[in-house]
Amino acid sequence: MDILVVDDEPLQREMLVDYLAGQGHYAAGAENGEKAIARIQSGTFDLMLIDYKMPGKSGVEVLKEAKAINPGIDAVIITAYGTVETAVAAMKSGAVDYISKPVNLEALSMLISRVSERRTLIRENEMLRRELEKNRFSASGIIYKSEKMSALVNMAGRVAPSAATVLIQGETGTGKELFARLIHRASPRARAPFVAVNCGAIPEGLIESELFGHEKGAFTGAHQRRIGYFGQADGGTLFLDEIGELPPDVQVKLLRFLQERRFQRVGGDRVLDADVRIISATHQDLESRLKDKTFREDLFYRINVIVLNIPPLRERKEDIPELVDHFVSRFAGRYGSRVASVSREAMDMLMKYEFPGNVRELENIVERGVVIARGAVITQNELPFGSDGRNSPEKQMPEDEGSIQEAVESLERRMIGKALAEAGSNQSRAAGQLGLSERMLRYKLKKYGIKPGARK
Repeated sequence: MDILVVDDEPLQREMLVDYLAGQGHYAAGAENGEKAIARIQSGTFDLMLIDYKMPGKSGVEVLKEAKAINPGIDAVIITAYGTVETAVAAMKSGAVDYISKPVNLEALSMLISRVSERRTLIRENEMLRRELEKNRFSASGIIYKSEKMSALVNMAGRVAPSAATVLIQGETGTGKELFARLIHRASPRARAPFVAVNCGAIPEGLIESELFGHEKGAFTGAHQRRIGYFGQADGGTLFLDEIGELPPDVQVKLLRFLQERRFQRVGGDRVLDADVRIISATHQDLESRLKDKTFREDLFYRINVIVLNIPPLRERKEDIPELVDHFVSRFAGRYGSRVASVSREAMDMLMKYEFPGNVRELENIVERGVVIARGAVITQNELPFGSDGRNSPEKQMPEDEGSIQEAVESLERRMIGKALAEAGSNQSRAAGQLGLSERMLRYKLKKYGIKPGARK
């Protein structure tokens, strides 16, 4: 480090300069406050050792002026007046520490080492922050460039330190769980468990015991106590994905927990406490569910404290090139492929596509391209649209006029029929391919009148 010793006593000043130079530092001296400020203005010192009591400017005055010139400089006050009041005054002025006269050189060396480690850590954190900002993605894997996503990531970071309940809304495949994980990792609960539960994937008869646990013998097959997801998440975060799928009786129990922070296991009479933050997510319009009485209004307002609305990929197309580069790199590494990019024509096709399956669909498309590409570049021939224009982005929307909702439903019907055909009418495989829970797929089959094995 570059260190400036400010002391009006020549012997003390020279001794410290010689000692620091012998320790491998660049060291210089200044005999008073005026000369110290002149050295600060003309140099780039990391640390000052400043005598607290000097003729003219005091050590604290020198420190304040030096900080105004170079806010990043650190300072240690040297004083023969080693009182609590002196230490407090030094710290309030911006000193990192103080040391008493006569100076113990071994203690000084250890103090300088701590300052050096602190400065290194600050530099590393700043470099990491700049790298994350440059690449526009978080440690949770949220890849973005658009202002919409930038604002959402910023909001997630602002709400993370609190214990507030968060509701994340967005279409299937937009990355709702990634945002939940981002909030958890940026919160004081980061070292505690993050437990993710897809409420739509659990059979209705089991969801209460899965969430809250059960006692041994609570029902047929309950051969031992189960702690449940609330117990697993104690001290951390419980992410309830597709919360709109919760049956009414479980909604009541969740509401009670949010009100009292207490719950009971199935078959148990003990009331248990749990320190759990709830983050929920849905692709449904919960407010419309309030009208048909399938979702409790009081529960809705309990989970609706902070709302993050993730836009679909078609509304933030400037993120597509960033996502494509990320997925190409990931899958090329996973499969040992030499694919490094996509062609301009392929990128044009991707930019025109509406992505009803959002980021998850783009991820699948890029993975497929990496696997089947013949060279180092994914061309339009490796996209599922086809180079001849069949299934191209221009053909994705129905030819008849109608509302956006009608167009989306028409496309959804075709995608479900295609997935069922490719899965041999296996609903579990088809649901996985579409990024839906089996329960949600069954709901859509009924909604659209699709019979497994039929192609719509």
